[in-house]
Amino acid sequence: MKKYTYSAKQTDILKKWYVVDASGMVLGRLASQVASRLRGKHNPLFTPHVDCGDSVIVINAEKIVLTGRKWDQKMYHRHSGYTGGLKSITAKKLLEKRAEDLVRFAVKGMLPKNRLGTKILKKLKVYTGGNHPHEAQQPQDLSLSPTD
Repeated sequence: MKKYTYSAKQTDILKKWYVVDASGMVLGRLASQVASRLRGKHNPLFTPHVDCGDSVIVINAEKIVLTGRKWDQKMYHRHSGYTGGLKSITAKKLLEKRAEDLVRFAVKGMLPKNRLGTKILKKLKVYTGGNHPHEAQQPQDLSLSPTD
């Protein structure tokens, strides 16, 4: 009898949509659970080189929580590519300016750094406020525990 490891194909996977309410949730804990769901690690047919994950909508991104003194100490950097072009912003200012990016950057750091990771990140939709334009996809609520 021939034994082999099963490798999932795109046609074998049923993709779903989920909504996560980020109100009162710690950023890193939320991001790790969302990244796992996007990647498809919850699925018994998980295959590392195939996009097995679901789409996730995160609402109320402006109500995210950081522990300790991270609001003032955590820095986000970007570079223009020119000499002296390093720009830095604190988490508190990023929350005021673009709250969606806090969640997006945290999840992006937990995904693979290759073409598959880029493809997976496109399935993450982040919104401030409780509304989102994806009602046609009939998303299900995904309850994540807001533990500290």
